[in-house]
Amino acid sequence: MNTQKDERSISAKVKRYGQVGSTMAGLAAKLAGQRYLGLEINRADHAAQITQALGNLKGPLMKIGQILATIPEAVPSEYAAELQQLQSNAPPMSWPFVRRRMKTELGADWENQFKSFEREASAAASLGQVHKAVTHDGQLIACKLQYPDMQSAIETDLNQLKIIFSIYERYDSSIKTEHIHAELSERLHEELDYEREAKYTRLYAHMLGDESHVFVPQIIENLSSKRLLCSTWLDGEKILNFKEAPQEQRNALAMNMFRAWYVPLYYYGVIHGDPHLGNYTVRQDNSINLLDFGCVRIFPSEFVGGVISLYHALMENDNERAVHAYEIWGFKNLSKDHIETLNVWARFLYGPIMENKVRPIGEVTNGIYGREIAEKVHKKLRELSRDQGGITVPREFVFMDRAALGLGSVFLHLKSEINWYQVFNELIQDFDEKSLKQHQNETLKKFDLAT
Repeated sequence: MNTQKDERSISAKVKRYGQVGSTMAGLAAKLAGQRYLGLEINRADHAAQITQALGNLKGPLMKIGQILATIPEAVPSEYAAELQQLQSNAPPMSWPFVRRRMKTELGADWENQFKSFEREASAAASLGQVHKAVTHDGQLIACKLQYPDMQSAIETDLNQLKIIFSIYERYDSSIKTEHIHAELSERLHEELDYEREAKYTRLYAHMLGDESHVFVPQIIENLSSKRLLCSTWLDGEKILNFKEAPQEQRNALAMNMFRAWYVPLYYYGVIHGDPHLGNYTVRQDNSINLLDFGCVRIFPSEFVGGVISLYHALMENDNERAVHAYEIWGFKNLSKDHIETLNVWARFLYGPIMENKVRPIGEVTNGIYGREIAEKVHKKLRELSRDQGGITVPREFVFMDRAALGLGSVFLHLKSEINWYQVFNELIQDFDEKSLKQHQNETLKKFDLAT
C-alpha cells in the first residue's frame, strides 16, 4: 500500500514538474529573447498570459503568485497588477473531480451526509474550492475542498520558485526575492492542513467574540477532515461594492476591518496574514465577515511589544529606542544608514497613527498601498547590505509588510477618513508585554495551538 502511495506521489511530482516547467520555460524564452536578441515584449500582455497559466495550474504556484503581488518589489509592477487577479478569477475544477475528492474525505456515501450539495463551486482559489451545501438540519454551510496532490505540488513548486526568482533577477537586476522563500514555504505547508485551519478559525471566533461587528464562521466538526473544511455559510457582499457608498458607511466598514485585524494582534499576538479582498465580505448592517484562516501568524509578545515601542520611538524622535525595536523585530548589525532607511519606512507605516486628526490612510500606487515607497526602502536596504557588510531582512518584517500594505489598500479603496491616532492609542492603552505573554500562552493552549 505504501509503495503504491509513493509511486502516486512520484508520478504527481513528475507531472507537476512538466506542467510548471513548460509554463516557466515560456516565460524564460520570452525574457531571454528580449535580453539577448533585442526582441520587444509587452509586459502587461505577458503578465496576463502568465497569470492565466498560473490560474490553470492551480496549487501552490498560484498561491505564490497571489502573495508576490502583495510584497513590494517581488516582481515588476505590471506583473503584480496582473497577479492580483489570481485572488478572485481562478477557474474551478469539474464535478467528477469534486465527487472523487469528497468520496476520499467522507467515504462512498458522502452525499447522504448532506441534504443538498451544489455541484458548481461558489469560489475557486489556489489550493481548493468552495461549494455550498445544506445539512440535514437545514443549516447552510461552506465546504472547502482541497485539490489533490497538493503536498507533492508544494515541494515541486517551491523548487520551481527558485528558478522563477532567478529568471526575474536576470531580467531586472534590481529585483531580489530570495529573502521571502522561507516565509512562503512555511505558510504554504500550513495552509494545506485544514485541521490546523479549523483550530485557527475557532481561535479567531474566541478572540473576536466581543466584537459585535465582526463575524467568524463556525466549524462543522463531523463533516471536516485534514483536506475538507466545512463551516457555517456567512452571507455578505464584496467590500469593493462599497467604494462609492456614503462616507459614514465607508468609515464604519474601515473601523470594523481595523478591529478584525488588530484586536487579535495587540490582545493575543496573532495576525491574519492573507489580506486579499476575497477573505472578507460585508453584511447588511455593515458588519464584516472574516474568512479563510489558512495563513495565520503567531508572534511572541516581545515582537508585539517591539511594534508598539517603535511607535513611541517615532513619536518621541528617540533613535536609540527605535534601534532597540528594530532589533526586537529581528534586524541585526544595523548601521546608521540602515537605521535612517528603516525609519523612512516606519514613518510611512505609522504615519496615519502619528497625527491626532481625521485623515485618510494615504495613497495607492498601481493598486497597492505604499508600493512605491516600499520598493525604494527595500532597494536601499539591499544596496546597504551589499556595500556595508549586510543585514538580514527578518521574515517577520516580510510578513508584517504584506499584512499592513494589504489592509491599508482596503482602507484606501474605501476612501475612509478616520482619526487613526485615537483608534490606535485606545487599542494599546492598556498594553503590557508580560500580561500579553501569559494571556497568549493560556489562549493558545486552550485551542491546542501552543508554540
